[in-house]
Amino acid sequence: MLYIIGLGLGDERDITLKGLEAVKKCDKLYMEAYTSLLSSGLTTTALETLYGKPITLADREFVEERADEFLSEARNAHVAFLVVGDPFGATTHADLVVRAKKMGIVVEVVYNASVMNAIGICGLQLYRYGETVSIPFFTETWRPGSFYEKIERNRSMGLHTLCLLDIRVKEPTLESLCRGRKTYEPPRYMTINTAIEQLLEIAQAHEEPTYTEDTECVGFARLGSEDQMIVAGTMKQLQLVDFGAPLHCLVITGKTHPLETEMLDFYRCRT
Repeated sequence: MLYIIGLGLGDERDITLKGLEAVKKCDKLYMEAYTSLLSSGLTTTALETLYGKPITLADREFVEERADEFLSEARNAHVAFLVVGDPFGATTHADLVVRAKKMGIVVEVVYNASVMNAIGICGLQLYRYGETVSIPFFTETWRPGSFYEKIERNRSMGLHTLCLLDIRVKEPTLESLCRGRKTYEPPRYMTINTAIEQLLEIAQAHEEPTYTEDTECVGFARLGSEDQMIVAGTMKQLQLVDFGAPLHCLVITGKTHPLETEMLDFYRCRT
């Protein structure tokens, strides 16, 4: 059997009892290591201590190119694939389920908290969100703005927009790809400050932008951890805030209900 187990957002203690029971049954543990990380910056050591078993890190290349290896193991043994947050917070994990089922492997999913519902802490009601967008790191030659149209559609309906910020872990350098021998960039995690800078750059290319530096937003850092940080304010205000260590995400607010506004006031930027 293949177990796909959500770990939650904070530290090793956030796994559910059901998830921990499944881990204890498993012969082999893999941990997805490129779409997210625990807010505490936790290494696998604490997890292995709790589980009493070693964990194999599964980076992007492993999951995308060698998934059949550990899926095949699940034919004759219990294998766990551990995911920070909830198993279906990233499309890669849905693809694993499809591939496993096509191979005749039984799959059991253990759910957990993810950024998609934890953002409710700021008071913006979850059913008032539109499509989620991802903000990638810009480069000198690649500055995509496809997220802008999605934000525009959301705002036209008065809906909030969750912006997930880029994580680059074990990304091969362009030079190494050209040489045919991979070397990797240092890990990078986009900050709210960088995200806003890029969002405003794309908006300025439009005659009547759907958002400006005066648009109200909410910045989140390390959701689920003891030192999580939540700040509400304009884009201009949030650019001046030091949100500290990753992970960060950003919500661009739409039309707010009075109760949402009242809740947001608790997190209002005072600068």
